[in-house]
Amino acid sequence: MERMATAPTGKAPAAVFTGDVYMTPITVPTPPSRLFASLVRFTPGARTHWHSHAVGQTLYVTEGVGIVGTRDGGLIRIHPGDTVWSPAGEEHWHGATATNLLCHLAMLEWKEDGSDPTTWLEAVSEDDYRAANQQ
Repeated sequence: MERMATAPTGKAPAAVFTGDVYMTPITVPTPPSRLFASLVRFTPGARTHWHSHAVGQTLYVTEGVGIVGTRDGGLIRIHPGDTVWSPAGEEHWHGATATNLLCHLAMLEWKEDGSDPTTWLEAVSEDDYRAANQQ
């Protein structure tokens, strides 16, 4: 057993997030484990860009109110205690509502070759984000 040091919180890259998002890594893959987990904090209006994961992703909401959207127009409003699973290859986005903070644990597995399984795509349009907040 080993107690791990707390990693520093960093601002998420503007290239794949809209608004102010902060990430605190919890664990990075240490073979044979492929688990990556991070605590992600979104300010109101902040969100990921569209993306997918090669082996899926689990989100667990710890605080606030958020939205998860899929390419087929599916939207889920998320609250503390909610768990959301995005299957492998599903294009989606997630983030805070326009008026609330959101904090969630993001958990996923790296690919077997040890590489990042995330494919980042374009930003969620302001029109699509506004529409998601109306539902």
